Amino acid sequence: MPVAEHAETFSSEGTPDPTGRRIGVLLSHGFTGSPASMVPWGKYLAEQGYAVAVPRLPGHGTTWQEMTTTRYADYYAAIEKEFDELKARTDVVVVGGLSMGGCLTLTLTERRPGEVAGLVMVNPAVASTNKQLLLLPVMKHLVAAFPAIGNDIKKEGVVEYAYPKTPLKPLASMLAEWKRIRADLPKVTAPVLLFRSADDHVVDPSSARIILDGISSSDKQERVLTESYHVATLDNDAPQIFAESAAFIRRVCAP
Repeated sequence: MPVAEHAETFSSEGTPDPTGRRIGVLLSHGFTGSPASMVPWGKYLAEQGYAVAVPRLPGHGTTWQEMTTTRYADYYAAIEKEFDELKARTDVVVVGGLSMGGCLTLTLTERRPGEVAGLVMVNPAVASTNKQLLLLPVMKHLVAAFPAIGNDIKKEGVVEYAYPKTPLKPLASMLAEWKRIRADLPKVTAPVLLFRSADDHVVDPSSARIILDGISSSDKQERVLTESYHVATLDNDAPQIFAESAAFIRRVCAP
């Protein structure tokens, strides 16, 4: 399928730090979204000298109909592949993501202990109090998609370019992984920086608390964003996310 112009990936080679090391940063967009929600963040970090990769997840950035053929395992495989490629050309890698992208990079950190130097998540989801989701195992066989969950942005005039519909089978596959992801949280020992919007119409606060309480990391911080909705990387608090994540990366990657 043709890829939408806004969904183009982004990457940068980066420059060595004063010790000669090259630091990589992998950023993942969220469910039904595209690199459009992450590229501004990625470009900011590239300007700091980091080697950045902002991939497009399978089934995203084309049509929601194509996305119906993909599953969480496909998204994770793509992120792991990008991580391995970035790791091969850098000395140390920090990973991060928005919403499901945060969940994907959390999964990676669980499965590749000792290989991730740090994890930055923005409104990640590993649980939900939405009782409508209990109907997914049945509804996914009856209906292809629900109305969109994208573009939850407080800042006027900003568009996420998410799909107009939410494909149910891919959504069900993500929710099915949540139980295992929560069970493996103690495997996470890397430093963690978690940004959470106080007013989020997509992900409720339970996920952030579950993650922070469940991981084994001694270095874990939460930042509450007061002027952004779910897609905070494009919202009013984006400058805070960019600056604080850059500081976090410098700190956790210091020799």
